[in-house]
Amino acid sequence: MSGKNTIFALETIVLTILLFIPRVFSDDTIPIPADKSQLSSWFEANVKPLDARKYTLDPALVAAEANKTIIKVRTDGSGDFKTLTEAVKSIPEGNKRRVIIWIGGEITLKKSKLREINLLLHYMETLKMSQILYFMELQNNILLLKVPLSLLNLNISVLLISTSWYNTAPRPDGKMELAQAAALRIGGDKASLYNCKMFGFQDTFCDDSGKHFFKDCYIEGTVDFIFGNGKSIYLNTEAHVIPGDPMAMVTAHARDAENVDSGYSFVHCTITGTGNTAYLGRAWKPFGKVVFLYSDMTDVVHPEGWSNNGKPENDKSVFYGEYNCKGAGAALEKRVGFTKKLSDAEAKPFISLAYIEGSKWLLPPVTL
Repeated sequence: MSGKNTIFALETIVLTILLFIPRVFSDDTIPIPADKSQLSSWFEANVKPLDARKYTLDPALVAAEANKTIIKVRTDGSGDFKTLTEAVKSIPEGNKRRVIIWIGGEITLKKSKLREINLLLHYMETLKMSQILYFMELQNNILLLKVPLSLLNLNISVLLISTSWYNTAPRPDGKMELAQAAALRIGGDKASLYNCKMFGFQDTFCDDSGKHFFKDCYIEGTVDFIFGNGKSIYLNTEAHVIPGDPMAMVTAHARDAENVDSGYSFVHCTITGTGNTAYLGRAWKPFGKVVFLYSDMTDVVHPEGWSNNGKPENDKSVFYGEYNCKGAGAALEKRVGFTKKLSDAEAKPFISLAYIEGSKWLLPPVTL
């Protein structure tokens, strides 16, 4: 009998301990609400700060945060270093801690490639970078870097906040070869952009590969101005079609096989412009995957909605869907036959952060 009492006592102690351990789990299966006015409260409830989600986040991310350091870059000499290059070189090879490089003032850089590092967080007040064909201005930025940094091509995990990227290359005229010019390319996994803006014409933003999250952003262009093979959620983001071309393409997704796990999900987004010239997507690759859900489309969208890129065989392989969209450009009556009018069940995977495994890595924007 005493043995049973002992077991009962131990069970009581264990249960008491478990009840008082603060454990906050992030459920990334809770769908994005249909009511746009609820987005802010939904986001705050489901994308909590690191301290509240240590039990769901990637352990490497938690460990990096526990031993973070700040490096200040100031051109006037008031910081730890005067240049970004010096700051980056100060980070040891194989670094696994969160390193915040805080850049103040104005810095001008030529295109260069920095050595491979494991730079976990990069904060900028103002950074200006120029090249022959493009100009990018960054303000109040936070970058999460894990692999080599190129000023145009970010093969990195990146967290950008309130950033503007410009490509001032001349507008393609249909005659010049290789006239398309990207303002930004992201090829790293687990990247998020908040309140960022990208300006260009053809191929403005290369959402190239990996899982990504974009919220409250603005992207403008003409042809294929959101392209690549990323697996991404665009939330409350505006895609603006610049007028003047006889035909425009908002997206050109590059999924090239059925078993490739990628695709763009646009949720509560707006497609702006005028003229019935824009297709929501074209089949750059035969298995392109793009969906628009709860989105508002102006009459810039061509009634047919989607393009098979002149290849009828793509009709059977692409995945182009729409769900509960509105606006003059959202009418489905004249859509091409391979457009998928998504059912509730078909739409469900695309309106959940589980689509990009958000509970493992996605964090809200941070401030210093």
